[in-house]
Amino acid sequence: MTSIFHMARMQWRLVGLLVFPFLLSACSQQVNSPYPAAEAGKSIVYSAFSERPKHLDPARSYSENEYIFLGNIYEPPLQYHYLKRPYQLEPETASAMPSVRYFDAQGRELPANAEVSKIAVSEYEIRIKPGIRYQPHPAFAKDAQGRPRYIPIKPEELDALDRFEDFAETGTRELTSADYVYQIRRLAHPRVQSPILGLMADTIIGLKDLAKSLGEAAKDVPKDAYLDIGKFDFPGAYVVDKTTYRIRIKGKYPQFIYWLGMPFFAPVPEEAERFYRQPGMAERNFTLDWQPVGTGAFYLAENDPNRVMRLEKNPYYRDDFYPAEGDPGDAEAGLLADAGKRLPLADTVIFSLEKEDVPYWNKFLQGYYDASGVSSDSFDQAIRMNADGEPDLTPDMRQRGILLSTAARPSLSYMGFNMLDPVVGGLSERSRKLRQALSIAIDYDEFISIFLNGRGLPGQGPLPPGIFGHKEGEAGVNPVVFKWQDGKLQRHPLDLAKRLLAEAGYPNGRDSKTGQPLTLYFDTPASGPEAKSRMDWFRKQFAKLNIQLVIRATDYNRFQDKMSKGSEQIFEWGWNADYPDPENFLFLLYGPNKKVGTGGENAANYQNPEFDRLFERMKDMDNGPQRQAVIDQMIKLTRDDAPWIFAFHPKSFGLRHAWVQNAKPNLMAHNTLKYRRIDPAARAAYQAEWNRPVWWPVGVTVILLVAAIWPAVAAYRRRLQATAASG
Repeated sequence: MTSIFHMARMQWRLVGLLVFPFLLSACSQQVNSPYPAAEAGKSIVYSAFSERPKHLDPARSYSENEYIFLGNIYEPPLQYHYLKRPYQLEPETASAMPSVRYFDAQGRELPANAEVSKIAVSEYEIRIKPGIRYQPHPAFAKDAQGRPRYIPIKPEELDALDRFEDFAETGTRELTSADYVYQIRRLAHPRVQSPILGLMADTIIGLKDLAKSLGEAAKDVPKDAYLDIGKFDFPGAYVVDKTTYRIRIKGKYPQFIYWLGMPFFAPVPEEAERFYRQPGMAERNFTLDWQPVGTGAFYLAENDPNRVMRLEKNPYYRDDFYPAEGDPGDAEAGLLADAGKRLPLADTVIFSLEKEDVPYWNKFLQGYYDASGVSSDSFDQAIRMNADGEPDLTPDMRQRGILLSTAARPSLSYMGFNMLDPVVGGLSERSRKLRQALSIAIDYDEFISIFLNGRGLPGQGPLPPGIFGHKEGEAGVNPVVFKWQDGKLQRHPLDLAKRLLAEAGYPNGRDSKTGQPLTLYFDTPASGPEAKSRMDWFRKQFAKLNIQLVIRATDYNRFQDKMSKGSEQIFEWGWNADYPDPENFLFLLYGPNKKVGTGGENAANYQNPEFDRLFERMKDMDNGPQRQAVIDQMIKLTRDDAPWIFAFHPKSFGLRHAWVQNAKPNLMAHNTLKYRRIDPAARAAYQAEWNRPVWWPVGVTVILLVAAIWPAVAAYRRRLQATAASG
């Protein structure tokens, strides 16, 4: 009897042990929260990353997934205005926009309106704001005598350090103009291997010679050892005073100013280079690629690429304030509610590693990530098309209070014609009307709907939205392909395409001279099931004009070879903006840039003397009505000549929870985290609402345990009763 009683008591204890943790968790944070309870209620932005950033050195990095971190740690002299469109530069650490002076080959200064052919040198002067300080870093630490604490570092002291966080002492100092000049020199450092050295060596005076000199000097220095790059002659950038420096470039290149808004031209202190180039540092992964140091709103407090990347507010961050003006409608959208507030608005940004889309999406829905993109797997769950064919949120997303933001990316996808081809190329009326007919017949509105889930805008010309020169609405319609009717964009009917085809000499898709059906060739490196469905769709589009389309699929290297030789006929291509200037797109159609013969980016080999003349005039002009007038002429030529079918501009879809404020898409800026504001209380309320524990499995478990234990308890009670009766 004792053993039966003991067994029953132990089983009831087991029930208690199973149930008690669930009851306890109901009174604390959500049982499935991936974050420590200590973070609750704090001003933290939660996001994710999918792959380890390889380079956090601003001279080396040229990748979007790395710029997420670099843009918020480093500060080049210029930045993009967070709210205004088209995208426009403004000072970041600079006290004003750079001034520029022009000189001829003899060094004589020229007037601002001098002819481009006479300008041999452009000199940019940048003045930075005084008092800006670096983030805390051991490279700036000092000992009691004011000497560098860790430069040099004793080998035994370095051996005792396992993580970068083990450096017990840090320091800071004021930003100087010399730090910007030092970074420009680093572009030529042979150990850095900057991806823009080739371009900048042809732009910045003396950079090519500096790279050559440093390359020779590096042969006598051990790998990863410090190389004093400051002692080499370099006329391309120099210090004027503590807060002023100048950059000298070849000729006139107005677009150079956009590079001053990129991390390549952010400051790097020489102390950091001396600190990291010490023996033993690289072996421990103590490098600028791993642990950056800048003046931005955040610093990298934790770098564990297998788990988490954590940014903390820079305690020495300068006076920086949320913008007080934006575009029409921004105030109504609440984007100016924080106008004038000191930045950053959040204290911490935590990026957790998420290699797969599905776990990321589920955690977003649970409220553990603040924002999310829309992958193909989650699209139908998140987005539906309304009666006007515009993307809208599903009822489930609306019930959760999730918000949708869309923005056209500053990029263009197009179908190109090889203008050297005897059938589809050339500027004759025959070939021009053939290309125009195809531009109408190939329905990219349908393509966007089928293959992009509506995430695109039909192209009207070579310039995407957000770029100066692009026009919206009726003023921006390509009249060759579309018409503006009842306030909407409508594609011309297929009958017009058939008429143009007949006028081109191919009535009903047959050559009027030979009677043979017209056959065209589409060259592509695409392969796989998805590519096959797209190619089948293209065949159907051409078939609407009774044109036979032959797909010539090859591997990428073979495709590139055909493009360089001009042996292709029709192809797909695209371009993402390096900087938001019309020159960065219109140069793709500039004759001297044609791919055949020069290896340029004019993949269609388009060459119209009038377009080329206008381009040479436009590229050096400042934005304004005169430049707009020239761009309008250039766009009209490209619409009439139709060397491209302006397919679509991809659209970026972003979802965010209602507690995330100031989330206007800015597809050129990388330092946007400082504007983000979080409402922790609203986030906690959502998490509690959408992560309520499901208790019925516990109840079922308890019932089953009781059912299992009850026979033993009942038998024990019967024995007790029997014993009492016999007594």
